[in-house]
Amino acid sequence: MPDDLAPYDTPQHRDETAVAGMWLFLASEVLLFGGLFLVVLVYSHTRKAGWIMGVRHTNLIIGSINTLLLLTSSAMYTLAVVAARAGRARRIIVPALAAAGLGVAFLGLKSWEWHLEFSEHLFPGAGFSISGPDAGGAQLFYSFYFLSTALHGLHMLVGIGLILWVCYRMARRRGQSVPVIPVEVVGLYWSFVDLVWILLFPVLYLVGRV
Repeated sequence: MPDDLAPYDTPQHRDETAVAGMWLFLASEVLLFGGLFLVVLVYSHTRKAGWIMGVRHTNLIIGSINTLLLLTSSAMYTLAVVAARAGRARRIIVPALAAAGLGVAFLGLKSWEWHLEFSEHLFPGAGFSISGPDAGGAQLFYSFYFLSTALHGLHMLVGIGLILWVCYRMARRRGQSVPVIPVEVVGLYWSFVDLVWILLFPVLYLVGRV
């Protein structure tokens, strides 16, 4: 048995294990983010007025641009997966790098948005700028906002690193067969990160805004 297959019996066994492992990891991530969305379900109803007040203070323009960036990023990485399935290693690199670049742009905009929010004293705690009887609900919203966007940003950093790893591997495979599974597994992770943001966007920016 070739050394690169240990401890697997066949290449198919290795590939199936990699895909199954990623799905298992994503299932655990669903539990993590599911707990956060449970917080939304509870407090957006029990502290509704303050929660809506918090939503109305978020930057809808930046949130919308970031959503477009992530959707485009996922589309670009899909092109990389298509190229991998066609056995074209060199054609994987450009769309994959584009996906990673859009991810970096997302994080840059989110960092600027955080800077604006800190300057407006919207971080929960002493000096929180929203006052009145519903200020407690607004602080709960921003507690969720900063926690969820920080977790999402951390997952994006990991995803960008994985995409760059894929590009590095493909750049070294001139004239060699293309390993499709690593590209697809990273694609599963990147799609999950995109899906989490698609769920976060209406919660953080839209629900109760009008």
